[in-house]
Amino acid sequence: MGLLARNSEAERWLAVLLRALHLSSVVALGAQVMGAPLGAHTAPAWVLGTGGVMLAMDLRAGRIALRELAGAAVLAKLALVAWMALDAARAPWIFWLLVLGSAITSHAPKHFRHWPTPPRQSQSQRPPLPERPQHPHSP
Repeated sequence: MGLLARNSEAERWLAVLLRALHLSSVVALGAQVMGAPLGAHTAPAWVLGTGGVMLAMDLRAGRIALRELAGAAVLAKLALVAWMALDAARAPWIFWLLVLGSAITSHAPKHFRHWPTPPRQSQSQRPPLPERPQHPHSP
């Protein structure tokens, strides 16, 4: 078993450390929004970096899917953080939107977090694929 093999003790501790760094960077981002003298892009870069790595780890482990509400929410949150870095005038309301959205999507019941986006159709509900016309010179 490799050092960062899926479901290894090392991977678990890496995830714990990443979450701690991510939460610390979110606090720094909030402090920056409230006027703390931090570099304009330092806190957003840490939030995006740690969030992106955690997303990759969760995708690898199958704990999240981008076609479910939880995965789509993570992508939306990362996009909003990037927007904050580019638009300081709107950063305060985007930050509070992120805090509220994160609390809801992180702590909602499992059936809500893993709700498909858009809802998956069963095979019987899907419209049939159109027939592809044959090229007159194809065998």
